[in-house]
Amino acid sequence: MKGRRELLVASLAVLAPITSYAQSVGRVRRIGVLGNVAPPANAGSPIQVFIATLRDLGWIEAKTVAFDYRWAQQRYERFPALARELVKLGVDLIMVTGGVTAALAAKQATTTIPILAVAVADPVKFGLVASFARPGGNVTGIAQPLADWGKWLELAREAVAGATRIAVIGNPTNIVYADYVAQNEAAARQLGIELQMIPVAQVDQLAPAFEAMRVAHADALVVGTDNLYFSNLTEILERARASRLPVIAPFRPAADMGALVAWGFDIRFAFRRAAAYADSILRGTPPADLPMEQPSRFELVINLKIAKGLGLTIPQSMLLRADEVIR
Repeated sequence: MKGRRELLVASLAVLAPITSYAQSVGRVRRIGVLGNVAPPANAGSPIQVFIATLRDLGWIEAKTVAFDYRWAQQRYERFPALARELVKLGVDLIMVTGGVTAALAAKQATTTIPILAVAVADPVKFGLVASFARPGGNVTGIAQPLADWGKWLELAREAVAGATRIAVIGNPTNIVYADYVAQNEAAARQLGIELQMIPVAQVDQLAPAFEAMRVAHADALVVGTDNLYFSNLTEILERARASRLPVIAPFRPAADMGALVAWGFDIRFAFRRAAAYADSILRGTPPADLPMEQPSRFELVINLKIAKGLGLTIPQSMLLRADEVIR
């Protein structure tokens, strides 16, 4: 176990030395988790990856660390109240998995409890931290790789030859929505395509959204980078399949589940890194001293099975760029 732990520390570049729990703390530490919906209880889910990595770093659930979960159940307006609940519980760390909207709610709820934001969009632009190198305050974590949100529109136009009308769903209750719309509008003008921007803030709005796409004769669908869509990806892909609508998604698992193209970063890697940050914070490192980490690598995955079923031919130049092609 000691060798395994040392290997993990080296591979993750853990920010604080590993010592035994008895040496470093004298009580069970509590991590409050603020997110959108409860993830599936399987070993591959991001939360379980986080917990497993913490275990390898010496934190054993129910023995040395405990978790208090608060889920907004796809209602982003609930984040402020849920964040205040975690503050009242006196947790030692708030880990935010619900994006920028949830992270800002946590930041407004406390200036003293460390906040670990995982997979958030540009934390500087949206006011979470002062800078990547020097976050300041009580917030740090793992950001999404910076990218123009119009990039997914560009991929849709490339993958679906002849596409002139592309639908994009985005969550208007997400603090990043206005910026998301603006970047997609700019990309649509540059690409010379007709953009159909469809707000979807609740899962029951998916049915009318797909009806709107049908009426508008959309050629492809771009799924926004929102936790609401990640947690309802199965339904989105099923509806798209029934509509014979190619899907371009920002989540790597989407390609395995039936999206034509997925372009995004490895969310599980982000949660493994988050565990290293949590370990360091729980052992006494102030969040202000931990630079906001930003993965730089996106993965492009193309599902040729879906392309064949839709009668599409993916350009060879796109296939050559792909990190993985599902055949």
